[in-house]
Amino acid sequence: MSEIHLYVGFAVVSIFTMGWLWGLGIWISRRDPRQPFWWWLTVAQLLALLQAVIGSVLLLMGRRPLTWLHLVYGFGPILVFAIAHSMAREEQFSAKPWAPFAVASFICFGLTLRALTTGLGIG
Repeated sequence: MSEIHLYVGFAVVSIFTMGWLWGLGIWISRRDPRQPFWWWLTVAQLLALLQAVIGSVLLLMGRRPLTWLHLVYGFGPILVFAIAHSMAREEQFSAKPWAPFAVASFICFGLTLRALTTGLGIG
């Protein structure tokens, strides 16, 4: 189970990297993200949730991370995306509802990269 958690961890960091780079590209090109961006968002959120569930199962099995910060970094993206959903509904983002998700992806990239490094015992 720990090995699955590791591989999904690499996938989560990768998908968040894709999201913030995609958002940066949308912002620079000043274009609409189109439907594939929203598909990416769905996959990213489901993958982050899957990773949190796997981590929770490992905790219930008695596997503890090296540091409690691993839990903060690992569960943080769920909270960050909840905030992004709330912000995307606000009037100020009505023209660019993708923007909070691109920024959230950048934050989640950092959180999950840090979760991965603490899980691997780096830093």
